[in-house]
Amino acid sequence: MLMVAKSSPNMLWDSPSYHDYKSYSVSIPKDFVFLRPPSGTFLLSSNSGCSCVITQASALLAKPTSCEIIDDNAKIIKFCEMGNLKNAMELLCGSRKPELELNTYCSILELCAQHKSLEDGRKVHSIICSNGVEIAGALGAKLVFMYLNCGDLREGRQVFDKILNDKVFLWNLMISEYAKIRNFREGINLFKKMQELGIQPNSYTFSGVLKCFAAIGNLEAGEKIHGYLYKLGFGSYNTVMNSLIAFYFKKRRVERARKVFDELSDRDVISWNSMMSAYSSNGLGERGVEIFVQMLCLGIHMDLATVVNVLVACAGVGSLSLGRALHAYAIKASFDGEIMFCNTLLDMYSKCGDLRGAIQVFERMSERSVVSWTSMMAGYVREGLSSEAIRLFHEMERNGVSPDIFTVTSILHACARSGSLDNGKDIHYYIRENSMDSNLFVCNALMDMYAKCGSMADANLVFSRMPVKDVISWNTMIGGFSKNCLPNEALKLFAEMQQKSKPDSVTAVCVLPACASLAALGKGQEIHGYIIRNGYFSDQHVANALVDMYVKCGVLVLAQLLFDMIPVKDLISWTVIIAGYGMHGFGSEAIAAFNEMRRVGIKPDKVSFISILYACSHSGLLDEGWKLFNIMKNEYKIEPTLEHYSCMVDLLSRTGNLSKAYKFIKKIPIEPDATIWGSLLCGCRIYHDVELAEKVAEHVFELEPENTGYYVLLANIYAEAEKWEEVKNLRQRIGRQGLKKNPGCSWMAIRGQLNIFVANDSSHPQAKNIESLLKRLRAKMNEEGLHPKTRYALINADDMEKEIALCGHSEKLAMAFGMLNLSPGQTIRVTKNLRVCGDCHEMAKFMSKTSRREIVLRDSNRFHHFKDGNCSCRGFW
Repeated sequence: MLMVAKSSPNMLWDSPSYHDYKSYSVSIPKDFVFLRPPSGTFLLSSNSGCSCVITQASALLAKPTSCEIIDDNAKIIKFCEMGNLKNAMELLCGSRKPELELNTYCSILELCAQHKSLEDGRKVHSIICSNGVEIAGALGAKLVFMYLNCGDLREGRQVFDKILNDKVFLWNLMISEYAKIRNFREGINLFKKMQELGIQPNSYTFSGVLKCFAAIGNLEAGEKIHGYLYKLGFGSYNTVMNSLIAFYFKKRRVERARKVFDELSDRDVISWNSMMSAYSSNGLGERGVEIFVQMLCLGIHMDLATVVNVLVACAGVGSLSLGRALHAYAIKASFDGEIMFCNTLLDMYSKCGDLRGAIQVFERMSERSVVSWTSMMAGYVREGLSSEAIRLFHEMERNGVSPDIFTVTSILHACARSGSLDNGKDIHYYIRENSMDSNLFVCNALMDMYAKCGSMADANLVFSRMPVKDVISWNTMIGGFSKNCLPNEALKLFAEMQQKSKPDSVTAVCVLPACASLAALGKGQEIHGYIIRNGYFSDQHVANALVDMYVKCGVLVLAQLLFDMIPVKDLISWTVIIAGYGMHGFGSEAIAAFNEMRRVGIKPDKVSFISILYACSHSGLLDEGWKLFNIMKNEYKIEPTLEHYSCMVDLLSRTGNLSKAYKFIKKIPIEPDATIWGSLLCGCRIYHDVELAEKVAEHVFELEPENTGYYVLLANIYAEAEKWEEVKNLRQRIGRQGLKKNPGCSWMAIRGQLNIFVANDSSHPQAKNIESLLKRLRAKMNEEGLHPKTRYALINADDMEKEIALCGHSEKLAMAFGMLNLSPGQTIRVTKNLRVCGDCHEMAKFMSKTSRREIVLRDSNRFHHFKDGNCSCRGFW
């Protein structure tokens, strides 16, 4: 009996997962028949389970069925069922018959997909085309699936576009593959095309397309999808709702995500796990723990994923007690043998500060993956044990575990934290040998390591060779230049970045210290404008960096104004403004700010105490300084460091208590460094104590024999006492040791142009005009009885020669240049690399009075605001 098939069977696959491709129906052409064979006839069993022989009706009526063809089909399918791709391919390629069945092609294409054998899959495609077989229906679907599973999306897309395709699973598969390669926009385009063709999406379609919209940041489109899926009746599908929850969390719409979750009538464990995971990944671990407690109260059964998600939340909020309870539960539930659980548990103990617990978990693991080793290394780094992390890295290599990019970046972070440049270079060598140097994250970590180890040349080499740079790459380099005292390079790179990438808030934080270092007010104000336009001031780090920039550029009024605008001030905010008051000589204001900080409940740390003690020393507030020093030790139980002791010695020295300062140094429980002895030496210069200066100087020279600044300071003390023989001997000592004095250098910016002046340099284009102005000013000072302090000339010569030597000091040249080139009344802002000398200090006061303008001079110690013949330092400099 002949049965003519009137239509092709309907083929609807709901899931794009691999196992769903194993069941399919073959579309039968109209001229095909089903032939019911007589009893005892051999039946060919196909993958679809159909016990019939398919052949063309005309061929069956004309001549007997070819057993050879039937045997080829059966053998190939049998080889495919056995997973023997090689024999199946040999038989397929050896068969010259065009009558091979569609089912045979489909079976071998599926096997090619399983083996990810793109080469064999292409051969099958070629044979199909050469045999003139129409690529449609199930065959087309299998061909597309083969290409996608073998990693050739381009070829798979070409086949996909050519077939008449209304099968939703294939559209889902294409959207999923584009999402995998992060081409989210093409995935969305496919979804839109589905809608145009009237192909109704299923739950997997919505799951895939929501991920695409979340990735590109299109909240509006995602909200439209939300309404669309409800309209189609998918509001009760957990898989769809879980994807919608993830979408809203990705866009940080936490309350919208929670609303979707609350509206789910039948939540499965995946829904609960999704909420916990999403809360944790959004920095809301506390709410993740709340969800977990709610889940327990409702009696929902926990699975391994639940425990893992709660452990992640515990790590985020530092809940060690709950983490330990989960550890105990997991042992009872036999989860402790799962490597994923052990890795998460290890990470939880590490992040909660229980390094010992993390080590115990690590040592008891029967199997360790690269994640285990990496988590343990990160734990050591977090506790400041970078050498242990480096040791563990080498142990991991000896155990035959290959580091991945996360391991490499973690160990580079360890090298950066410990300043271990040699180990960092060894890791760099490993990276090159294993072809990991093109990875963006690895390159960024490499640059960060080199920058923090002080090797900006190596960091720049990595940066210049990077094929692709992101904003983190630029920020790492700009921040590295700023922190390594290369502000000009930082500003130059920032200008280059603006042409190639968009700076973000972190960029501003990285580049503002460069402006502060150079006192480049104009450039700082440009960046301030950029911050305002992009709404970055709400970022606490940006606000603090901006206040610091204005402080160090000498505009304390603006710094104070911006400080007042910060809605919630942290410890750094207060420390910056306290240090700013100290630098500018406003000790009382610094103390008032410090007391206000304590009043609002912010606890000072070591750094903030250094800032306030520094402010006291530079304003001569002796009693207040001692009171704060005792508060630090007794009330806050902070053990003084060398920096704190240095501030106290400086305070005693500046206020003339030289013998007390000397006795104080002798009682310090820490071995005093050159900075402490140097502070006392400065006090000896101020109060002309030559005898004590000689004793102190020997300590300084022993600790820092190559620091010429201290030799010059002692020479100044001798010169002021007119002990020229001692000055000569000191000069000879410097010469014998081959030491060179750092040249005095001053700079100022006018209309965006940085003008640099070196002591006694006559190469500046306006050198003659500057010299002429200084001579006129000096003559006018002499007329008013303000004679130059020639003792600062450091030469044994007559007063005329000394005066000529003093006129060449770099800060005088810069101030004179400002008077010549700035509009009347405009503030002159000068920065100097060394401490300003006494004669230049007197000259600056006179300049401010005669020109009726303010002069702001920043030297290596502090700010001097000269106005109407007075200085803000009041002699404490």
